[in-house]
Amino acid sequence: MMSTPYELLGGEPAIRRLAKEFYDAMDELPEAEHIRKMHGQSLVDIKEKLFEYLSGWLGGPALYFDKYNTICLTKPYAIGRAESEQWMLCMEKAMQQLDAEEKIKAGVLEAMRSLAQFMENQKTD
Repeated sequence: MMSTPYELLGGEPAIRRLAKEFYDAMDELPEAEHIRKMHGQSLVDIKEKLFEYLSGWLGGPALYFDKYNTICLTKPYAIGRAESEQWMLCMEKAMQQLDAEEKIKAGVLEAMRSLAQFMENQKTD
């Protein structure tokens, strides 16, 4: 039986941690200041939404889709290449905090880079 990225990264506890570490990185990294300003002062709700989204995206329970009946996280935000790069910077830092194998983390990050570029909804020069 083939394991999903969700399972290989460590299941629910690891994906919850990934979402937490992602937004902690967004709070801490000066390079992510622009995308941090896109979010409200409190990140509690969005951390939970990211966990729910990543859970399904990584092959675990489809929590986000089941709750919101959509897979779109980014509709209200203007996202160009700079924003997707800032998003990836935060995700790379967050992924470093997980105990999964480096090969697994690298593969998931590669797929996430495609996801980040897919989220772009603004043309940039």
